[in-house]
Amino acid sequence: MSTEPSPATVPARFGVWLVGARGSVATTAIAGCAAVAAGLQPPTGMVTEAPPFTSSGLPSLSSLVFGGHDTLDCPLPKRAEHLAAGGVLPHGLPSAVHAELAAADREIRPGGPLHGDTTRSAEEWIETFAADIRDFVHRQDLAGAVVVNVASTEPAPTDGILPPSSLYAAAALRAGCPYVNFTPSTGLHHPALAPLAESSGLPYAGRDGKTGQTLLRSVLGPMFAQRALTVRAWSGTNLLGGGDGAALADPAAAAAKNAGKERVLADTLGAAPQGEVHIDDVPALGDWKTAWDHIAFDGFLGARMVLQTTWQGCDSALAAPLVLDLARLLLRARAVGLTGPRPELGFYFKDPDGDASSALGEQYAALMDFAARLRDGA
Repeated sequence: MSTEPSPATVPARFGVWLVGARGSVATTAIAGCAAVAAGLQPPTGMVTEAPPFTSSGLPSLSSLVFGGHDTLDCPLPKRAEHLAAGGVLPHGLPSAVHAELAAADREIRPGGPLHGDTTRSAEEWIETFAADIRDFVHRQDLAGAVVVNVASTEPAPTDGILPPSSLYAAAALRAGCPYVNFTPSTGLHHPALAPLAESSGLPYAGRDGKTGQTLLRSVLGPMFAQRALTVRAWSGTNLLGGGDGAALADPAAAAAKNAGKERVLADTLGAAPQGEVHIDDVPALGDWKTAWDHIAFDGFLGARMVLQTTWQGCDSALAAPLVLDLARLLLRARAVGLTGPRPELGFYFKDPDGDASSALGEQYAALMDFAARLRDGA
């Protein structure tokens, strides 16, 4: 009998391919994953690091390998330094996780198409992106990968042509990867991609991550409905800077963003109240956002009352833990054989898949049931 020790089992590694990989959300997610995995920071904001998900078989944070597409060329370590200077990342964290940021940066490939670029057909772009993802999985010897869109919001298409977000979504499925649309952009919701989504045999989720104002609306809307209080009007204003502020200065992009906010109120209140959401680009705010809501409602005997809320936060720090949650959840869903849209993940989105409830309490209950399914192997 041989007395030689058996070779150690190498833990499986999983890829997270980020569309918009050099943006604020992606950079924060990559740096945050490395910091939490190393014990440098607590997993604040990560639902998947709390029971019952800790027993659901999710990939560990230390097993995640990052890459992605982007049209920008600012290296991730430098981008992280900018975020630390703006107070988004803790002071000194970019240096502490420099190796992980540099490794992820080496796995970023050129994105596209840029506005007006007609040098390649949609099919050529899709195959190029899919080849990049397949090469990443092969080169890194990964057990699987998930694609998450965290790029800037694009206007809704009006000409039938596949927008960039849909090209990336199609490439993800072609490469055999689950897909998450964390943006309001079209992604897999384009009618031309319905056959591909249905036949892919892959799980996917989206769209538009719910991080601040709409998160609050998904709590307050059901409160008014459950207390039989009539909401007459609900108006809101968002002040933000950074890449999102610049992108949402485009009225068409802002309209795509606001559609999810309006759906939450219509779903939870039974009808859309009067009022609109206005988005103002204030470059001086950088990655920080202020959101105001003014809610006019009627009480007993028609008594008129008002609730006003103010939400001030950092979108990148709010979004990054959700991106990590969703990446791990979709990787596990793929491993246990789940396919198609995952309405159980509506907890994370303004515009969840299917007929999922927009009320946060109901969404959380569905998410807990999903955790049990993942634990039991679906």
